[in-house]
Amino acid sequence: MTLSAQAVPMLSDNYAWLLRDEATGVTAFVDPADADACAAAVEAAGGRLDMVLLTHHHGDHVAGTDAVRARYGCPVVGAAADARRLPRLDRAVAEGDTVAVGDSSLRVIDTPGHTVGHIAFFGGGNHVLICGDTLFSLGCGRLLEGSAADMYGSLRKLAALPGDTLVCCGHEYTESNARFALHADPDNPALRARAAAVGRLREAAQPTIPSRLSDELAENPFLRAPDVAALAKLRAEKDTFR
Repeated sequence: MTLSAQAVPMLSDNYAWLLRDEATGVTAFVDPADADACAAAVEAAGGRLDMVLLTHHHGDHVAGTDAVRARYGCPVVGAAADARRLPRLDRAVAEGDTVAVGDSSLRVIDTPGHTVGHIAFFGGGNHVLICGDTLFSLGCGRLLEGSAADMYGSLRKLAALPGDTLVCCGHEYTESNARFALHADPDNPALRARAAAVGRLREAAQPTIPSRLSDELAENPFLRAPDVAALAKLRAEKDTFR
């Protein structure tokens, strides 16, 4: 049940994800903001696309959905709670539902905070987490619709996943997140080492994700926040940090 996850850069700093079940070759594409970039990735990987998965309704994650569906004739899966704001869904899902990608199974996790209808997908024998704009490498999403309590609850759900989970988030924000994380937690040696490694990757124009959940638990100040009030304070500081 190995599920490969290929980061597909699109727009200015987004990552979409091309998932492939290695046993069957069944594929899924997550958050196709740019239909042409999606198609280029799919064609380079063999030209097969079996479904589209959506994490939330923002245009920089869903704008290319209808064009991709028309090209490949594949169903679109997204949150029932946000169906009115998403492209037309062929399957509406909620927490606890599962989505089969070949022999791999993805569990749907409700993760409100960035938006009220945000969902994540977790599964595969190798523990892949597609978390959109809820959890970032060394950060978390802005509270554009939900509350700090919503985000805290969502991050607690994700923190409980296995430590070897691959965190596949929706943006290349790690370098800027690292600067704030060092401001918030300057005496964390693991974080200092991670920030240096991230700097080297970005200097070489390399992606910084996926990351591992065990590293995020040791270094991400938002995952390390002990309560809702601490998370709210961190998020407010990050929103104005330069």
